[in-house]
Amino acid sequence: MKIQERAGGGNNRASAPAQPGAGERLPTPPRERKPALAALAVLLILVGALGATVLVLRAGDRISAIKIEKEIPVGAAVTDDAVTEVLVAADESVNYVEWSQLASLKKLKAKYTIPKGAVAVGEMFAEGTGLPEGKVNVGLSLKEGQYPSGLKPGDTVTAYRVGDAAAKSRNDGAETGSGSTAGAPLVESAQIALVREAEEGTVSSGTLPVTVTVDKAVAGPLAQAANAGEVALVRLPAGGAADGN
Repeated sequence: MKIQERAGGGNNRASAPAQPGAGERLPTPPRERKPALAALAVLLILVGALGATVLVLRAGDRISAIKIEKEIPVGAAVTDDAVTEVLVAADESVNYVEWSQLASLKKLKAKYTIPKGAVAVGEMFAEGTGLPEGKVNVGLSLKEGQYPSGLKPGDTVTAYRVGDAAAKSRNDGAETGSGSTAGAPLVESAQIALVREAEEGTVSSGTLPVTVTVDKAVAGPLAQAANAGEVALVRLPAGGAADGN
């Protein structure tokens, strides 16, 4: 009986599948090579390197230009405190005014109101006054109630005389029967060239400095009324009717 049990045990062991040894590896399928993908990866790496090189080269190709730090009204010249130096990318299609040309730029006048933050280009300036023929700039100092809200450069306004002088003119007109001129505007149409709001961190004086461009013929009466603080502006919309808002 013992001999049979041993024989049977041996048969059972022989029928069991052989297990791999601890140090042996299972066979793996051969890897499929893809030369096209490898070539594409190399190409992308080269393109990326070339793009980075171009960006570095362009970043180094800069010029020192002039940036406007304070709004310059039409017909005005550049001052030292109104400009600063800034680096811009060189571009032959843009006529930048370089920082080295600042002395020459001060001899020119603004052709139109140049806003704060603009980079100066040659087309912004011209010799002479920079104003159209027969036009001049007049400065006004307006109190609250003498100008419409939201007044900005480029707006068209009508200037009226207000205060004691205006009232006397209306009374004189009524007495003499010449009421047709009473209440007539000082300037029918003027363009706002500059509105100088109080700068951040400063205390407002309660007045709004405004520069208007008018015909030379009406500049005298307007300046006299402005000196007396007796000018009020009414904005004209595109249609031409007065807008007091």
